[in-house]
Amino acid sequence: MMASFCHFPASPPHQSLSKLLSPLRRPRPHPFLPNVLCIFNPNRNRIRAGSQFRRLSLSSSSIALPPEELDSSSLGDLTRPDFPILHQEVNGFNLVYLDNAATSQKPTAVLKALNKYYESYNSNVHRAIHSLSAEATDEYEQARTKVAAFINASKPKEIVFTRNATEAINLVAYSWGLSNLRSGDEILLTIAEHHSAIVPWQLVAQKTGASLKFVGLTKEEVPDIEQLKELLSVKTKIVVIHHVSNVLGSALPIEDVVAWSHSVGAKVLVDACQSIPHMVVDVQKLDPDFLVASSHKMCGPTGVGFLYGKSELLSAMPPFLGGGEMIADVFQDYSTFAEPPSRFEAGTPAIGEAIGLGAAIDYLMGIGMQRIHDYEKELANYLYLSLLAIPNVRIYGPAPSETVHRASLCSFNVENIHPTDIATILDKQHGVAIRSGHHCAQPLHRSLGISASARASLYFYNNKKEIDVFIRALKDTIDFFISFQ
Repeated sequence: MMASFCHFPASPPHQSLSKLLSPLRRPRPHPFLPNVLCIFNPNRNRIRAGSQFRRLSLSSSSIALPPEELDSSSLGDLTRPDFPILHQEVNGFNLVYLDNAATSQKPTAVLKALNKYYESYNSNVHRAIHSLSAEATDEYEQARTKVAAFINASKPKEIVFTRNATEAINLVAYSWGLSNLRSGDEILLTIAEHHSAIVPWQLVAQKTGASLKFVGLTKEEVPDIEQLKELLSVKTKIVVIHHVSNVLGSALPIEDVVAWSHSVGAKVLVDACQSIPHMVVDVQKLDPDFLVASSHKMCGPTGVGFLYGKSELLSAMPPFLGGGEMIADVFQDYSTFAEPPSRFEAGTPAIGEAIGLGAAIDYLMGIGMQRIHDYEKELANYLYLSLLAIPNVRIYGPAPSETVHRASLCSFNVENIHPTDIATILDKQHGVAIRSGHHCAQPLHRSLGISASARASLYFYNNKKEIDVFIRALKDTIDFFISFQ
């Protein structure tokens, strides 16, 4: 799910940005990684050959963190050595990666799993009896079992591998939606949904005559759950809703939404892309009819995601794509189809990527999702309060409190400074990677009265020291632009 930029009219600083950058590019010591040994590589990055951090083995064969280790340092410090990409310089500065809501980095255990597949048993799945194919099939199906266990699905066949969460939503929209929606039916969404959860249903609504209804925001900038309850009716056939907002950082009470929706006979599809990587998600407890997520946001490879669907629903749905693997028998004039999940996995799947996702789940479960969530709540509050202390910064979404827990991200704007200019200077002059643009949530941004925002998003391998670097860099960036006003 890739966000595109919103372009504002260029301000004088923006017009001359490239000229202004060159004289300011000066190396600065990293504030929290002293005594780091570096070697030069051909890609003009500096890769650490050694550091003060001690590597922890979090591979599937040794994934539990000893309690004494967990008490001695932050989770970010303990896990950081397992992510090779973080140990480099970008534009002459030690990388501070704060774009995790867009995509997460991958631990060594995942990289090794991918490499092992392609080096040792690369073969197609479900189609041959030779040893390589048997091993590939076994590992691929083990990955499905791991996903099912990770979200507490009742059985592995409730997991369908897709290219990403976007394809998973399209699968439900075209397979379930076209078969079940009619003129007069209603599809209920919130204004804060990702484009991938809006556009497929717009297309299906055009084909079926169903209509879309949107839930707005409260004054706290959270989707209005009371309004959602009021909009639910016997006309509502499906509720499409996020678990955690990729812009607002707010979490919704999915268990309640599902219960209310089911009471009027509506199905519920949950976009869990921003929740599954960061907290315990139990589909049997939440009880959604469908749930989607992407591997690349949870330490896994790109190019693979999954759909969870209740067995009885998947069994009643027609195929989304036709081709090999999804059939029972093919005749000249008709075909019969395999049972789910094979029915929805036409053609050669992303075998290595699914296996890599399985390795990512091993890694995350080795740490513990509740431990990740607890640590990230602490980081989230620290990030929010640190940003709040900077003059002329506007943070979007609810304020954290004893009852309101924000996700570990903040979307924000600085008065009179374009968010893309902020992101550019942070990258070029400080090595800090954040996001700018509309984050694939244009209806939400319009509701907030803006066209774009900057976003800093954290994961468990980040720490407070990196947040401090970001805050100092942001203050320097603001001062830089103010000097031209």
